[in-house]
Amino acid sequence: MKVLIIDDEVSLLKLLQLSLADDKTAVVTAENASKGLENFRSELFDLVLCDIGLPDKDGLDVLAELKMIRPEVPVVMITAHGSIQTALTAMKRGAYDYIQKPFEPEEIKLVAERAIRETQLKDENLRLRNEVSNKYDFSNIIGNSAPIKNLFQKIRKAADTKSTILILGESGTGKELLAKAIHYNSSRKDKPFVVVDCGAIPANLLESELFGHVKGAFTGADRIKKGLCEEADKGSLFLDEIGELPIELQSKLLRLLQENTIRKVGDTKSISLDLRVIAATNRNLEEEIKAGRFRQDLFYRLNVVPLHSPSLRERREDIPLLAHSFLKRFAKEYSRNITSIDPAVMNKFMAFEWPGNIRQLENLIEQMVVMTEGAALTEETLPPPLNNSSAAVSEPAQVPVDEWDLKKATEQVQSYTEECMIRKALVFTKNNKTKAAELLGISRRALIYKVQEYKIDGISTADVDAEEDHA
Repeated sequence: MKVLIIDDEVSLLKLLQLSLADDKTAVVTAENASKGLENFRSELFDLVLCDIGLPDKDGLDVLAELKMIRPEVPVVMITAHGSIQTALTAMKRGAYDYIQKPFEPEEIKLVAERAIRETQLKDENLRLRNEVSNKYDFSNIIGNSAPIKNLFQKIRKAADTKSTILILGESGTGKELLAKAIHYNSSRKDKPFVVVDCGAIPANLLESELFGHVKGAFTGADRIKKGLCEEADKGSLFLDEIGELPIELQSKLLRLLQENTIRKVGDTKSISLDLRVIAATNRNLEEEIKAGRFRQDLFYRLNVVPLHSPSLRERREDIPLLAHSFLKRFAKEYSRNITSIDPAVMNKFMAFEWPGNIRQLENLIEQMVVMTEGAALTEETLPPPLNNSSAAVSEPAQVPVDEWDLKKATEQVQSYTEECMIRKALVFTKNNKTKAAELLGISRRALIYKVQEYKIDGISTADVDAEEDHA
């Protein structure tokens, strides 16, 4: 760390040098503005301490030049008694802080350490934000297929607008990735991106989580709480699985979209917000409207810019690109020297239906990388259901030959398909109910009751009881 001190009092320069210099901190001194600016141009400093009253130049002018040369370097102004107004003017013009003479050595040391620490945190935050922005740049979203190119065209047009966006698509197609790409390619990219999983938060807690609450609003509300909507102010609010939002909360979300206001639970005042709403769902909201589970007026407010996130089946030509991208990432992560995918494996990838879409492909590649010892992914490490050659083709539904009732036959086909897909998902996820539900695009609760209905092994009575407790 290097500190520059500009002051015309030689005794003060020596005092400051003694106070600040140590094994980690180098101190350079200058007795006038000209020498100080010369040093600042030729060397890199982490902090500048500058007297307001210099013999050859006004301290405010020196501050302006320092900020023009390297605006990121914090400048602390040193002021004599009675010059507080000038010091405040300096802060308005970009000074980090000021310190008044006479001062204790420990005082100046604390101010210097705080200035450097906060600047380092700010730089680190900026670096991380730039990394995130680069990660979600459109060029980093993989795909050359027509559906993806068409999607990118729409996203580029909509990204830097205030319009509400509704992303529709099956589970595992990367809807959250698209939402982040929209946010980080907009003018709001330096503001918060807040994710709300409407299907993961219990219904009785969702209102408080979304909108916040005041002290005493309900039992246990012992303090005021800021909701996720308020956290997203000036940024973007991503409502994942919006189709799971309880009907009683939909009117409150509608108010946010119509009036840009929310009201905390238990409060009588409304709060104005400036945020951009991006919603996503794997449900058919028009069918949900017909069933009375989703408000039509809310759907219209959300569906300003509809985007379809294509399934992997709709963009099969992107499978090799995605597979090799995942292979490269996981090979590096697990320190494996795996550089290729056997053609027979890729053929199975291309033929498979991918009910879990990109997420399923990603998980499968990771599993194969972990289990592979050679330089290529081969059929030996293919996990279920792809290690069975017949798994690439959907299993046909069975209808008894003597069944002529169309409605009954349709129900039998549906039941057979549901049971078949659920069994596949449970095998693939090794009986992980949460992951299986994600693959199938249904809620965990729905999966558990379907498993009970079809008497599939692996779900206990305790699982059902636990779901009842959450209901």
